[in-house]
Amino acid sequence: MAVAVLVAVLVPLRDDIDTATAALVLVLPGVLAAVVGGRLPAAATAVVAALAFNVTFLEPYGTLTVSLAEQVVDLAVFVAVALTAGTLVAREADRRAAAERRAAEVVAARAEQERLAAEALALGLAGEHRSALLRAVSHDLRTPLSTIHAVASDLRDGEGRYDTKTRDELLDLVVDEAERLDRLVANLLSLSRIEAGALEADQRAVALDELLEQCVQRHARLVRGRKVSIDVPLTLPVVDADWTLVEQAVTNLVANAVRHAPEGSRIWVSARRVDKEWAEVAVTDQGPGVPPEVRHAVLEPFRRGPGSTSSGIGLAIVRAVAEAHGGTLVLDDAPGGGTRARFSLPVHRG
Repeated sequence: MAVAVLVAVLVPLRDDIDTATAALVLVLPGVLAAVVGGRLPAAATAVVAALAFNVTFLEPYGTLTVSLAEQVVDLAVFVAVALTAGTLVAREADRRAAAERRAAEVVAARAEQERLAAEALALGLAGEHRSALLRAVSHDLRTPLSTIHAVASDLRDGEGRYDTKTRDELLDLVVDEAERLDRLVANLLSLSRIEAGALEADQRAVALDELLEQCVQRHARLVRGRKVSIDVPLTLPVVDADWTLVEQAVTNLVANAVRHAPEGSRIWVSARRVDKEWAEVAVTDQGPGVPPEVRHAVLEPFRRGPGSTSSGIGLAIVRAVAEAHGGTLVLDDAPGGGTRARFSLPVHRG
């Protein structure tokens, strides 16, 4: 097609141009064919162009006959140039295509390496989490169970040996450890939901003053020995929240405060409106505080702060609960010393 078009353009100009110019122009379709199709199309196009050159620009016109020896040389040179140009261009196109394929293969290999590395990292983290979970189960679950078993066995075998006060103290210890076990099991179940990506908040209108009051009363045994203050303004609007998840988050924060604050100290459980769209729940203690350099790390599962004896999953669950509601969890210094943990919840828009 390209040869025919060029011939149609050049024939009217045949008396004004020499055969060399016509030959150079007719070499171009072979080069184009080499770029587009490779060596065989380039060779075929060169042959067609040679025939067209002979018929159109070598006398006698309109035949394949060549009348002069000079024209024979012209035709031979044209064929050689057309075939050589097409071959060289096709070879260079092949080289470029091969280089592009190699580059694509390298990119694909790197992407595969990165994918495998990411999978290996994920598997490694999953293995670390499983190991940490096993440690939590073996230690944190076994400790309250051992206490419950020991006290129950002692009371059974020593019936009549203890006075009423001692028996009440031992029974209180059993109840405390049972509640501790219940919190730990709830946290482990929530952690499994978090890692499976299945922690979703069933958000409904919730009054934070009622939720915080019930939470502290429900865990009165947990906070005994500490002075707990609840501060919720009467003007605080209701929030869109999952009652169960928020209560679990507050319980974890209160348990952390009890664990780190000295006996007889004060714990503040409060809520306030941050802006038009967000409210904030905070638990503040008078403990030693969390060093700034580890505040982000302790929000990860099984990461404990300095001197902590916790399971290392409470704060991770609080953060997940906050994020399930579209909010965040922040740890900072409390006024006068200690730690303030606060997480945000959306204000109800109903």
